[in-house]
Amino acid sequence: MRQIVNINRKWAFTKRASSVPAELPLDWDFVNLPHSWNAIDGQDGDSDFYRGTCYYVKKLLKSDLPEADKYYLEIRGANSSADVYLNGKVLAHHDGGYSTWRVDITNHLHVENLIAIAVDNASNDKVYPQFADFTFYGGLYRDVNIICVNNSHFELMYHGGPGVKITPVVNGKNAEVEIETWVSNLKAGQQIKYVIKDAEGNAVCEKITNDTKVDFVIEDVNLWHGRKNPYLYTAELQLVEGEKVLDCISSRFGCRSYVIDPENGFILNGEEYPLRGVSRHQDRWGFGNALLPEHHEEDIDLIMEVGATTIRLAHYQHDQYFYDLCDEKGLVIWAEIPYISKHMPTARENTISQMTELVVQNYNHPSIVVWGLSNEITMQGDSDPDLLENHNILNDLVHELDKTRKTVIAAVSMCDIESPYIQIPDCVSYNHYFGWYGGDTSMNGPWFDNFHKRFPEIPIGCSEYGCEALNWHTSDPQQGDYTEEYQAYYHEELIKQLFSRKYMWATHVWNMFDFGADSRNEGGENGQNHKGLVTFDRKYKKDSFYAYKAWLSDEKFVHLCGKRYVDRVEEVTKVTVYSNLPEVELFANGKSLGKKAAADHFFYFDVPNVGETELVAVAGEFSDSSVIRKVDEFNNSYRLVEKGAVLNWFDIDAPEGYYSLNDKLSDIMACPEGAAFVKGLAAQMMKGIGNTEMGEDAFGGAMMQMMGSFTVLRLASLMGAANVKFSKEDLLGLNAMLNKIKKP
Repeated sequence: MRQIVNINRKWAFTKRASSVPAELPLDWDFVNLPHSWNAIDGQDGDSDFYRGTCYYVKKLLKSDLPEADKYYLEIRGANSSADVYLNGKVLAHHDGGYSTWRVDITNHLHVENLIAIAVDNASNDKVYPQFADFTFYGGLYRDVNIICVNNSHFELMYHGGPGVKITPVVNGKNAEVEIETWVSNLKAGQQIKYVIKDAEGNAVCEKITNDTKVDFVIEDVNLWHGRKNPYLYTAELQLVEGEKVLDCISSRFGCRSYVIDPENGFILNGEEYPLRGVSRHQDRWGFGNALLPEHHEEDIDLIMEVGATTIRLAHYQHDQYFYDLCDEKGLVIWAEIPYISKHMPTARENTISQMTELVVQNYNHPSIVVWGLSNEITMQGDSDPDLLENHNILNDLVHELDKTRKTVIAAVSMCDIESPYIQIPDCVSYNHYFGWYGGDTSMNGPWFDNFHKRFPEIPIGCSEYGCEALNWHTSDPQQGDYTEEYQAYYHEELIKQLFSRKYMWATHVWNMFDFGADSRNEGGENGQNHKGLVTFDRKYKKDSFYAYKAWLSDEKFVHLCGKRYVDRVEEVTKVTVYSNLPEVELFANGKSLGKKAAADHFFYFDVPNVGETELVAVAGEFSDSSVIRKVDEFNNSYRLVEKGAVLNWFDIDAPEGYYSLNDKLSDIMACPEGAAFVKGLAAQMMKGIGNTEMGEDAFGGAMMQMMGSFTVLRLASLMGAANVKFSKEDLLGLNAMLNKIKKP
């Protein structure tokens, strides 16, 4: 019988070695897995986290393992490339930091053994991702096991998969279920016993045969119906020889049908089922990617609380445990590979291998409905024939591996809707940040209307939208101020625009949680992207979290916004309340300020601001409270202070009648000299990210419409996320150039 031995404990670890040691190095650090060496330096900014080869070494006695014919080392996540050594001999190499892979170590085991795994997250041009707005945490950050099996066993080396492929097809009240498996060293006289059990553990179908592909019919099938009824069956397979069980595996699955309709959106089991949800990165403050089961559980609970029906699991394969939780909770999933931002002609094979592993390892999860081919891959242009060919290969590969699901891309905002790239997958989503990265919030809905009008046959969705918020506050929120109030306003507007467009097959907020992005130095807390509805440590739900809960959740509640914004200077201040109940009454120091109804779930009150006021919002039997306080001067602890900023706006010379770094791109473009300056700056920035195709035209047309509201200083700051750095001297030099250009 199969036995799985976890070997997470007590690995010697170092960044300092250059080769595999001959014996256990007692002077190295000792760590338990899961582990990442970038759990701290990958979250503190300046894009200086350690990228290179590190070594993990463990002593293993064969006597500590169960007796078996075959032994396989299973690595569930090593970012991003790794080599496995046993007793000094290299046995395997793997490229791709987010999937499971296994190594047959049977013939190399001694009485005493030294396992060494060299893990490398250094920059290269062969393995994705290499260029993206998140930290590429190095490490053995998921479980490492040894699987002990009989000579005859269910296959363990088929792309790291579970050894069984389950394909249910709903047909009326029944489901036709095909189960395919792979057996290593299947011998005469050996058979496979297949059993399908319902959620209560009762057998509903069974068969004993030597066939590795069988068909069943589940009568009066219980459908997996998202959050409403995430019903799961279990397929159990035993490899038997007479009365002896040689090996066994099992996998849960769900029976459901779905359609992604370009006019009516997502349809699950014949019922319209709007996909409105969030994206998720897997990392966490102080842990990097080295998450524990309780971290995954907390994440899923928060996503369930906000009321989401879908998650985009960005930008790579996530932990199997999290996919299992999505199956159990009924969340509809977009799964993708890290083919992101920058196409590398030398890395085609890696896109193919990572896509194959993603599909094979996750095929049985009913929660998954689309496979993502790439994210923002046309950032440096969409005309590269190799890029287009790569996508056609991946699209065909997915349809060959999985004939039941659809393919999708997440297109960068500036990608032309007429691009041939847009025509490759089955459905399309766009990453749009109108209202944050330039443009205006009102541009979002009309943009999608235009796409839908031009391509009514293509299902269109929004794969990313959001804006950053930290513990900064204002009564006059403005784009780019990083306040919690602007983020709340932004999401109120986007909810109303996106959720009212039925044809949008899915919408995914970027992001559910703040996450590590070590190249970012902005917002006053370096090393993070702060677009989350919840903070990186999961301790604080921002006000925008409750805006979504008001629209999506059936759990009745009321929430008073602005709890961290106590000191206010105005005589009358605006107070916002979110609730999914039809009416809210607000009390100030016990006195009612009236009741309000709001079909959009957003309730606004004008509150007299005198002394200290306790506010209580009441909706039905639910209430929430906060405090505001009248002050004469604005509390500067609420104002953004950039840590380590190269240059602050108030340090910039801005002579009257002339331009400076504090002026908007659109204003500077208003005169010929200013337009020439902006084109030169665009060429410099595009060269910095390796884009020679766009050059000085980077800020033309639709791009200028979107980014024209940026000041030059803010644009330069944001380019840090793309590893385009401007020193203080660089910026002062640009400012001196602008100071010579007279405003019209």
